Amino acid sequence: MAGTFELFVDADACFRFRLRAPDGAVLAVSKGFADKPAAVAGITAVREYAGMGLISDLCPEPPVSPAAPRPRSTPTPVPGVDRRVHDNDLRIRARALRRPAHGPGAVGVG
Repeated sequence: MAGTFELFVDADACFRFRLRAPDGAVLAVSKGFADKPAAVAGITAVREYAGMGLISDLCPEPPVSPAAPRPRSTPTPVPGVDRRVHDNDLRIRARALRRPAHGPGAVGVG
């Protein structure tokens, strides 16, 4: 099930939208818009840009302390098994999910 965009008017009488997950959790809230068509255009832009948007990590690097060893957050690696996922593999998986279920060549036929 997909998320839901909700249009609403905030306390300052600005139009906003929020993105809700299928479980009802609020994932994002927009800036204020002057009118409803502008807010709908904002939803359209989010749909267009966020589909396969890149992640820009702007977080500062944590300080490295040579005295304290870093705790392992991953399980002990199994010899001969590489569990890393290349970013291109993620793109291939995402493309497969977006591909129509009825097979190649049938797009637009109907």
